[in-house]
Amino acid sequence: MAVSLLSLLSSKLVHPQLQPMVSKMSLLDTFLFYIVHAVDKRGIWHRFPVFLGLAYLGIRRNLNQKYNLKAVGKLAGGRYDIEEFPYRTADGKYNDPDDKVTGSSGTFFGRNMSPSTSRYGLMDPHPSVVAAKLLARKEFVDTGKQFNMLACSWIQFMIHDWVDHMEDTQQVEIEAPEEVASMCPFKSFRFFRSKKVLTGSSDIRIGFLNRRTPWWDGSVIEGNDETGMKKVRTFRDGKLKISGDGLLEHDEKGIPISGDVRNSWAGVSAFQILFIREHNAVCDMLKERYPEFDDEQLYRRARLVTSAVIAKIHTIDWTIELLKTNTLLAGMRINWYGIMGKKFKDRFGHVFGPLLSGLVGQKEPEDHGVPYSLTEEFVGVYRMHSLLPDKLVVRDTTGGRVSRQGSLQIQEEVPMKEMVGTKGERRLSEIGVERMVVSMGHQACGALNLYNYPVWLRDIVPQDTDGQDRPDLIDMPALEIYRDRERGVARYNEFRRNMLMIPISSWGDLTDDKEVIGALEEVYGDDVEKLDLLVGLHAEKKISGFAISETAFFIFLLMASRRLEADRFFTTNFNAETYTKEGLDWVNTTETLKDVIDRHFPGMTSRWMTSSSAFSVWDSPPTRPSLVPLYLRPAT
Repeated sequence: MAVSLLSLLSSKLVHPQLQPMVSKMSLLDTFLFYIVHAVDKRGIWHRFPVFLGLAYLGIRRNLNQKYNLKAVGKLAGGRYDIEEFPYRTADGKYNDPDDKVTGSSGTFFGRNMSPSTSRYGLMDPHPSVVAAKLLARKEFVDTGKQFNMLACSWIQFMIHDWVDHMEDTQQVEIEAPEEVASMCPFKSFRFFRSKKVLTGSSDIRIGFLNRRTPWWDGSVIEGNDETGMKKVRTFRDGKLKISGDGLLEHDEKGIPISGDVRNSWAGVSAFQILFIREHNAVCDMLKERYPEFDDEQLYRRARLVTSAVIAKIHTIDWTIELLKTNTLLAGMRINWYGIMGKKFKDRFGHVFGPLLSGLVGQKEPEDHGVPYSLTEEFVGVYRMHSLLPDKLVVRDTTGGRVSRQGSLQIQEEVPMKEMVGTKGERRLSEIGVERMVVSMGHQACGALNLYNYPVWLRDIVPQDTDGQDRPDLIDMPALEIYRDRERGVARYNEFRRNMLMIPISSWGDLTDDKEVIGALEEVYGDDVEKLDLLVGLHAEKKISGFAISETAFFIFLLMASRRLEADRFFTTNFNAETYTKEGLDWVNTTETLKDVIDRHFPGMTSRWMTSSSAFSVWDSPPTRPSLVPLYLRPAT
């Protein structure tokens, strides 16, 4: 009787394309889905009062944790004694108590949904057509005062910490079709296939391997394996290598020495420099308090502290500028501190569980029954190259001359191509880290819209994992379209269905822009099922205050929590015994990127920054949230 009633309700209340998924849910989950679905139909959750908005997001995250985490392949590392490994290893092993291999470099990317069932082929429509007619920048559109070049560089800094697919030895060649040949940088370009690996599972038979460690472990400066780690360490007082002039050290080919240098640019290098300094400063602090610690003890604890500072900045500083709403401000601080807030947690510690005290510091890691990894869908929604401008605007920080609008005078405008690879390293040494940070702070980054993908990335030199240039130039937006298809990432509408979101039925459901609708029809016809994920994410109407689409946000909502709660060093071992009391205090008293900048460049932000966050444009006025409870607001 109950089953029949549910079936009747589903047929009346649930979008027809979502009914097959709902039919597989438990009774409780079905009712929770009805709540979420009713809100989604009206598109109103972001207009709710803060706690109602948080309740909606909590229910949705709970459903996605149950139905949108899929293991790929089988791990066989086995259990181990966590007390033997009270530190982060070079390759990410020995973190998950149930299997030592989980989250290590060379393991499978997971999935938030099964591989795509799309009937369309790798070249339908042609990636170069999509790139030329929908993605390529016509005129640079920025994010106003919300998001700056530090914010843009930060997410690239994070990607270098988390994900990089292993490649095959075979190359693919994409030839531009005649209809867009004049709009493409070259007639054809070549690149290596993603390496396909049999998983040994009947569920998801083919998987792809991650070169990087997907934990939040600072591998972007520390390295992804023993070889990489040894390359960046001084083996004195636990410190990492940095040159006497405060820049990265370089090898004889001019390639920087840091944890990850593949496809990098000067903005990423600036953050590597900043957090190498942070790591080394933690070493100095620990050596003073624990003179008996040897190099290895200092290194291990400094890596833990620095990684936690990076994770915290991303959670409660970067993210709340990306998703600039009161609900997300409260939600991200709850992720770290819990509903009771920072003051309560600082005084009483982690009590009453993750809801009241946050995900960080809970007694056991939580993986929701699926071994931790980052996912193919996560990679798909973090394709954010449209954030990059055409030029880096370098400011004059020497004379203190300020324009009428309050921004520093422009000294020069450097084409972004000159800021990439070894050429970018030379430019950074000329500009200097301090001027680079101030300049990026004052420059707005690009918006994640259609027609805003940098044209200079359509003719770019890719690099090997050692930072050396490859001989074949690539068309990046065309490559990204191909990569998602190659790796079985669902196209836009299938993606939304799998994430329990209402699919679009016409181009008008996606956007009100008639020019965009015309272009979509030209490329995809009237078939909304053919729409590529990247195009849909960039075309989608955005929630006020969001720099990314809602579709991308729901993957973020799921995976941002998972990166914290599945990690032993943010849960079981987030304590004074593992980090030292002073190391834990360092993390607990660091709240923002501004705190780190102030530590290493005293006076910089007080002189040049008026904004509340270092990730918003520095000459913008401070913002003060008014609808968030006082105990959940950032300290001012």
